[in-house]
Amino acid sequence: MKRTPFSMTMIAAVSLVVAGGIALAAQDKYTVKVPGGLAFSDFRGYEGWQVVATSQNDKLVAVILANPVMIGAFQAGVPANGKPFPDGSKMAKIHWTPKKNQYFPDTTIPGTLHDVDFMVKNSKRFADSGGWGWAVFKYDTTSGTFSPGTTADEPPQANDAKCGFSCHTTVKTRDYVFTDYGKR
Repeated sequence: MKRTPFSMTMIAAVSLVVAGGIALAAQDKYTVKVPGGLAFSDFRGYEGWQVVATSQNDKLVAVILANPVMIGAFQAGVPANGKPFPDGSKMAKIHWTPKKNQYFPDTTIPGTLHDVDFMVKNSKRFADSGGWGWAVFKYDTTSGTFSPGTTADEPPQANDAKCGFSCHTTVKTRDYVFTDYGKR
């Protein structure tokens, strides 16, 4: 039977400890919070929500997702029917830098993750911002971590749950929601 030298065993053990420490040190995105506002954890599971729509501008491509409460409201005709979204409605908008699909170059697909935006309807908690709270979390590709948006971002973020209110007032008659639910 062949024995492993003690130094080789120690090197392997130290390597495992270092690798484990790095894995533990990686950010849990659900611990990030907008100061005085929403936490990423308020939207746990957003990755599996139903698609409402897509969007694209000259800088980013996006998919807009909604939780079952909001999907039900969209399917019932909100906001076109003049009714507000119910409390508990949530949306997520995931932005990526666009890139060309290598297999079908006429198509633009998501590239590097840019940020994730959230909004939630809670009429009591956010009474002074149309009943909605917002949050923007920028993604750092180098570290693989998220951080709250700031006033230095484009568009500027107010670092609180009202960061989207000024932009969304243009659609006040639509209960502060820009997105249309596409016919299926």
